[in-house]
Amino acid sequence: MSRPRAYAQVDVFTDRACHGNGLAVVLDGEGLSAAQMQRFTDWTQLSEATFVLPPTQPGADYRVRIFCPGRELPFAGHPTLGSCHAWLEAGSRPQVPQVVQECGVGLVRIRRDGPRLAFAAPPLRQGGALPAARIEQLAQALRLSRAAVVAGAWCDNGPGWQALLLESAEQVLALQPDRAALEGLEVGVIGPHAACSALAFEVRAFFPGANGPIEDPVTGSLNAALAQWLIGAGLAPERYVVRQGTALGRDGRVFVEREGADIWIGGESVSCIRGTVTL
Repeated sequence: MSRPRAYAQVDVFTDRACHGNGLAVVLDGEGLSAAQMQRFTDWTQLSEATFVLPPTQPGADYRVRIFCPGRELPFAGHPTLGSCHAWLEAGSRPQVPQVVQECGVGLVRIRRDGPRLAFAAPPLRQGGALPAARIEQLAQALRLSRAAVVAGAWCDNGPGWQALLLESAEQVLALQPDRAALEGLEVGVIGPHAACSALAFEVRAFFPGANGPIEDPVTGSLNAALAQWLIGAGLAPERYVVRQGTALGRDGRVFVEREGADIWIGGESVSCIRGTVTL
C-alpha cells in the first residue's frame, strides 16, 4: 500500500537553485519494487532519481538505487552527491568521517571539501583508446569532421561512456548532434577553455532516454571517467574545474582533483524541495 515517504529534490553541481542538475531523492525506498522506482523516475522528468535503502555491505552507511528514464544505473555521479547531500541534511550521520555509499558498482567514498561534497571515482570498467572506426562513427553522429577530434577513449565506469576530446570549448558548445545517430549511445565530449580562463574544460554529455537521446545538464560519472583518462594521459592537470550545462541554460561546476591514487569529483548542492511523496 502506498504511504508518505521522506523526499527531497536537490540541484547538484551548483550553489544556485535551478542552475545545476536536478535530482529526486526518495529517502525511504524500502518496500518499493524496481518497477515502482522506474515509474516514479520517469514521472519526475528529471535526468535521475534515487532511492535510499538500508545497506547490505559492511562499512556502508546507506545503499542507493539509481534510475534514469527507462533504466537503472549501477553508478552515477550527480545522484551520488545529491543523495548524500539529502541524507546528511535529513540528520543522518556516517559511521566514520567519510560517508560510504553502497550502489551497483560497490562502495563509493564521499568526503566534504569545504562547501562541497566529493566522491572518489570508482575504477573504470573499460578504458583505453577508442577504435578509429568508433571515433569516426561518433564524429559523424556529432556532425564533426574527423580532424576536429584530438583523441577518443572508453570511459565506462558503470554508464558506458565513450568520450571525445576536441580542440576547444567553443567546438564543444557549437555541437548540433544528429540525435537519431546517437540512439543507444552514451557519449561525452570535452574541450579546453582558453589558458587565461579559470575554467579548464567545457563538457557535454548525451545518453539514452526513454524517448530518445537526452543531453545531461551536469554529469559526475562522465567527469570522473574523463579525469581518469585525461589526467592519466597527461592531457589535463591534477586539479581543474569543468563547466557543464551551458548549452541547456545551466551553469554547473565540477571540481576535479587527483590526490594520491584517488581522483575526487566534487560540487555543491542546493535543496529545492523538502517534504514527503506518497508511493
